[in-house]
Amino acid sequence: MKINMDNHKAEFMEEAKDILIELEELLMELEKRSDDKELVGEVFRNLHTLKGSGSMFGFDEMARFTHQIENVFDMVRKGQLEVTSDLIDLSLKAKDHIKKMMSPEQEIDDSQSSELTAGFEAFQINTGTSPAVDTNLTDERPVAAPERTAEAKHYKGKLVTYRIRFAPAADVQESGTDVLKLLDEVRQLGPCRAMAYLNEIPPLDQLQEEHCYVYWDILLTTNRGKEAIQDVFIFIEDQSKIDIQVIDDGDAVDEDMDYKKLGNILVERGDLDCAEMDEVLHAQKRFGEILVDKGLIKGEKIESALIEQKLIRKLREERKHVETQSSIRVASDKLDDMVDLVGELVIMQSNLNQISTQLKNRDLMRISKMANRLIWDLREKSMDMRMSPIGNTFSRYKRLVRDLSIELGKDVELITEGGDTELDKTILDRLDGPLVHIIRNSVGHGIELPEEREAAGKNKNGTILLSASHSGPHIIIVIKDDGAGINGEAVKIRAIERGLIKKEDELSEKELLNLIFEPGFSTAESVTNVSGRGVGMDVVKKNVESLRGFISLASRPSEGTMVTLKIPLTLVIIEGLLLRIGTENFIIPLSIVERVVELKRSSGDNAGGGNFANVRGQLIPYIILRDHFGIEAEAAENEQIVIVEGPEQKVGFVVDRVIGEHQTVIKSLGNVYKNVEGLSGATILGDGNIALILDADRLISLAEHERHKS
Repeated sequence: MKINMDNHKAEFMEEAKDILIELEELLMELEKRSDDKELVGEVFRNLHTLKGSGSMFGFDEMARFTHQIENVFDMVRKGQLEVTSDLIDLSLKAKDHIKKMMSPEQEIDDSQSSELTAGFEAFQINTGTSPAVDTNLTDERPVAAPERTAEAKHYKGKLVTYRIRFAPAADVQESGTDVLKLLDEVRQLGPCRAMAYLNEIPPLDQLQEEHCYVYWDILLTTNRGKEAIQDVFIFIEDQSKIDIQVIDDGDAVDEDMDYKKLGNILVERGDLDCAEMDEVLHAQKRFGEILVDKGLIKGEKIESALIEQKLIRKLREERKHVETQSSIRVASDKLDDMVDLVGELVIMQSNLNQISTQLKNRDLMRISKMANRLIWDLREKSMDMRMSPIGNTFSRYKRLVRDLSIELGKDVELITEGGDTELDKTILDRLDGPLVHIIRNSVGHGIELPEEREAAGKNKNGTILLSASHSGPHIIIVIKDDGAGINGEAVKIRAIERGLIKKEDELSEKELLNLIFEPGFSTAESVTNVSGRGVGMDVVKKNVESLRGFISLASRPSEGTMVTLKIPLTLVIIEGLLLRIGTENFIIPLSIVERVVELKRSSGDNAGGGNFANVRGQLIPYIILRDHFGIEAEAAENEQIVIVEGPEQKVGFVVDRVIGEHQTVIKSLGNVYKNVEGLSGATILGDGNIALILDADRLISLAEHERHKS
């Protein structure tokens, strides 16, 4: 069978992206905990995996380059070199360079490779240690060890169960190796069970405290492959007995439920020979009992083998009843096409519902209900496939904050919360630009220099909190810093200079902060790499609103600034409430609707130029949509108010009639409506007519602006 190496190479490149992301996170964590040997080991193993797998799939230059970094971190592992900020900085630059070396469309700067390599060699020279020579990398075409190569191809990525016989040399701990930490590293690879053998511990008067007399059998289930296990023991494999065997390949199910007999397991482990097994098999007692009675084997080894037998049986029983979960990588444009097709099905279903209702045909109505349920399920599944944890995006910003802090001479830490919150992948990609800009502002404008913070009685280290949480069909993203806050007076002076307001204008705190969203507005005194270029929060606001989102600012002097983004979970399909004004149809997201009440003009209270309705003893401002959109048709005799939960308070929208719930497929607006404020899209109704989708947050914001102007 011919193996398609291009497919394997593509899989490796995808895996390498994840390794590089993890490597960056580990390096930045290591900068904070430079004496953490486990972190050093994790960094080393990531580099080792990149080098070995890269050479296997033809990334020769990348493998050679990575080997230089691996050498340095090998020295760190051995205590020959300390972790410093300079080493971390150089390693992060090297990580970026590796990413470029793996990207086909990137041109590699050989001078940069040489400069980085020289940097790592300097670390080795300064410690008086010559760079290690890797024989695998001296050939023209590097090749990984045969056993590891074959195993990696076959088992990498599958949930495979291994039996590991780990018998460390008696003097293993004299070289500084902590055996228990090695067992912890194995445990981090996946669920495992370790059985310790104590039969070689000598009498107390012969015991040497520093010696290790215990050995282990470990049952490990992991998708990391055999090479990852070998890497745990890489520095003691020459003086210890380490035997790694596959005992379940992750595929066997009911036909192999019984796994192996107890005797077969013991023979395979080397604890029993075939002749002894044959002798015992002719007896009537249970196999394990006879072995112990005859003194052929210790009871603890019988117990260990039985544990293995039960574990594999359990794994195979689970696979019998639950189909093994797997994942495949699918291009995002294919998912987009599928969701678009589901959207067309939703529109077709709406049409079918309307026709079946008009014809009052029971059979047709029954089929329509069945189709509705199936399309709903299909819609939910297709939307779930587009969802991705936001934590993957958040983790990238830690490097951004680190680099900016160094550039600006500040000490800033990024703290993230809610990383498991999921959001549509398309929205995540489009949010990257706005989030980067806001975080850069927090570091550049918000957080003070260390000496300024100490003078103000603060900790010299500034913090930025980046959090995400669900709120109904929206996700709330908060970027909050503990910096100096926004200087309201500076904002007002700059706004007057730009002619945005007059000197005598009295603005509320919210109106003053909203001036920051004006095009080109900036309080920076000079142009830097971080600020002062006239591309500011207006672009952020525009990008957020293009996602049908909402952005708000809050700030307290000397306490910091908080930017809040409210973003819909998806841009494709929503549950809406169908409204009518004259002959025009509108949709409002059902999730924000609290209730619908009849508008009684006698209950209205025109106060301060605004409209208010008394709803259950509470005065609620309302917006007459007929007036806002300039619809000239006569108002209905009994108008209705749709009350929604706004960003700060409840607000009502006055319409002629509420039709009912409607599953809405969002389409982009055409040229006629694209500049109309307060609309976020359109949809096609079952009868073929168009309904415009209301942007409730924007409408409320516009109404508040008009009310303050008046």
